[in-house]
Amino acid sequence: MSNPIYLAVDLPRLDAAVALGQKVKGHVGGLKLGLEFFCAHGHHGVHEMAKIGLPIFMDLKLHDIPNTVAAAMQSIHVLQPAIVTIHAAGGRAMMEDAKAAAGESCKVVAVTVLTSLDDADLARVGVAGSSHDQVLRLTDLAQEAGLDGIVCSGHEVGEVHRRWKNGYFVVPGLRPAEGKGAALGDQKRAVTPRAARDAGASCLVIGRPISRAEDPVAAARAIEATL
Repeated sequence: MSNPIYLAVDLPRLDAAVALGQKVKGHVGGLKLGLEFFCAHGHHGVHEMAKIGLPIFMDLKLHDIPNTVAAAMQSIHVLQPAIVTIHAAGGRAMMEDAKAAAGESCKVVAVTVLTSLDDADLARVGVAGSSHDQVLRLTDLAQEAGLDGIVCSGHEVGEVHRRWKNGYFVVPGLRPAEGKGAALGDQKRAVTPRAARDAGASCLVIGRPISRAEDPVAAARAIEATL
């Protein structure tokens, strides 16, 4: 079984990001590059990270009109990402066009509800019901649109997996059971990597517990050992 851990490379300097990726590449299965990284380093930064030899997850969370999102997907073909995120809230047509424009080997997964949001946050932006209900609604929509999977918290992945047996499920906001890396920070719906994996997660996105650890290699190895 391949390693499901994707390291969220949340460092602002490209040289530091490359160095981190090189250090831990034996204990993670891929590298997740987010919007901050892409805005700072662009295509060049992605190419440099790809030289490490691990699959690249471009967490861009695209959300715009269908034509714009499709054009954005086409513009990153050359980078050969393994996974790209879009927002399920963009609607079925946007998701369909994003998938149609993606490379053949690229998984397109839809963000349902950000792990930094809870029920009160959703209510403030006009979303009725719980975060759990919203995740399930958007999961069904993403499946209907022909996407490969969705992004959700570890609290919902079990139910999502039961509804979509062959889906690809990305779970971010993970924290170890104990130690310095267990601090929640801005995550409100976090679980442990093992709990998420047991519930049906395909991809475990882990950032600060590894990237900001005193010994990133030891931290990555310790998390890998729990799986």
